[in-house]
Amino acid sequence: MRPDRHASRAATHPARRGTAPPGSTRRGTGAPDTERLAAELRERTADLQRLKAEFDNYRRRVHRDRLAVGQIAVVNVLERLLPVLDAIAEATGQGELTDGFRRVAELLETELASLGLTSFGTAGEPFDPTVHEAVAYTPPDRTGPADRSAPGERAVCSEVVRQGFRVGDRLLRPAQVTVSGASAGPQHARLT
Repeated sequence: MRPDRHASRAATHPARRGTAPPGSTRRGTGAPDTERLAAELRERTADLQRLKAEFDNYRRRVHRDRLAVGQIAVVNVLERLLPVLDAIAEATGQGELTDGFRRVAELLETELASLGLTSFGTAGEPFDPTVHEAVAYTPPDRTGPADRSAPGERAVCSEVVRQGFRVGDRLLRPAQVTVSGASAGPQHARLT
């Protein structure tokens, strides 16, 4: 009975019969299958690396887009609040505010500053047409005491009519100013 049992094992096990199953690496030297499998592995690895890089780029792009949408929403809200800030500035300029109103105004300004809103535009600073809107121009020979420029120097903002605002590098509204000082050159061409 023993010889039959060994004979049946040899008949069912391919390695014992001397032949390997199709696709096995035990054929001859095994080099063609090994090379083919190594090439497939390299190809699949490269595919996975490309997919991972594409997914990483997608994640960065989505994150950047979400930040941009958030920034746009903040800018839209802040632009709508600029008239409120103008009214507060006008009320402050007309006299003493009550304690409650002053605290509300200070709190509003603090919260808007925390969102990145900054105001600009002061009397005496050089006129910059990229951030200032000139509403009036006084030539050098008719300048008043607010003019802080000497003849031949750049034009300056002699009075701020309305504050300008920006969020980060983005200009929300230019400062409206009265310009005095230097003669109207190319930088003031739109003033006269």
